[in-house]
Amino acid sequence: MMNMSLGQRSESGAVLLLTSDRFVDHVTPSGHPERSDRAKVMASVAARWVAGGGPVASPTVVSTEALLKVHAAEYIKAVDATAGRTLRLDPDTYTSAESGQVARLAVGATVAGVDRVLARGGKAFAFVRPPGHHAERERAMGFCIFNNISVAAAHALSRGIEKVVIVDYDVHHGNGTQWMFYGDPRVLYVSVHQYPFYPGTGAAEDVGVGAGRGFTFNVPIEAGAGDADYFLVFREAVVPVLKAFDPELILLSAGYDGHKRDPLGGMNLSTDGYSQLTRDLCVAAEHCCGGRIVAVTEGGYDLESLEACLGETLTVMRGPEVEVSPPGALGSTMRADVALSKVRRAQATFWPAL
Repeated sequence: MMNMSLGQRSESGAVLLLTSDRFVDHVTPSGHPERSDRAKVMASVAARWVAGGGPVASPTVVSTEALLKVHAAEYIKAVDATAGRTLRLDPDTYTSAESGQVARLAVGATVAGVDRVLARGGKAFAFVRPPGHHAERERAMGFCIFNNISVAAAHALSRGIEKVVIVDYDVHHGNGTQWMFYGDPRVLYVSVHQYPFYPGTGAAEDVGVGAGRGFTFNVPIEAGAGDADYFLVFREAVVPVLKAFDPELILLSAGYDGHKRDPLGGMNLSTDGYSQLTRDLCVAAEHCCGGRIVAVTEGGYDLESLEACLGETLTVMRGPEVEVSPPGALGSTMRADVALSKVRRAQATFWPAL
């Protein structure tokens, strides 16, 4: 794969792709959904991006200092101690000989994306594995070892950014990300997810604690929701609240397991549906924060839909950022209507825009 250094200015577009051939080296047991073939799909999409003139950078492993912004020291040491070993960290999460270093590399890619957009503007997308949004302060969970996007948000705050929004459209609620910032008004966490479903968190009534009340914004949707439901939720709740928060940076947990082909999720999003959601966020970013978005991969376990969604997300992020109304006659929005009713009851005090 052709790579460019982070210090080299690209003339090929405003989106930097960060990835590495090493992501295949996190090996899970046979039959595990979060398998090395996912890294091969990412490499294939990255190769096409390069062939089309898109810039790619290889990340470095994240420092312990950066990890300590969200993870406990003893947990970091425990992960480092898995080097050379195959272990089961929780019922769904495993390490192989190199998983600790690969997990640090995944965080490093996301942090490098933040550094890049803060220095130059534009957008960045980190193609990484293992995913991150289930990892909590002191434990691995749900295929996740370190919480990639939470470390990136904490890093942005340490760089002087005062308001960050994390939007998570993975089919699963990002429990780890929620708990990392549950009392922090500087980070607005917005999750649109299947509910009830793994990991069991993400009720509309979970709004944060103390000074963080209102800055956790959960949109739990019943299984079976499709493009029309998601479009309505984004237009009626996600985008208005994002604009009202007026962040300086948008981070996107880009999970594609809400796709209708995905074997783990129960949603009916299409590839075009995911493109529209990303487009809505890119347009909102132009309104709020000069277009600055950093995305990082989360779930997505059907290889064909993963490949399609990754490519389409890059295309949308590359722009231009033009607001496009979603097509009509997409079907019932019954599930979205129910979800929005719950969200408005829980959040109206904090967000009059609803």
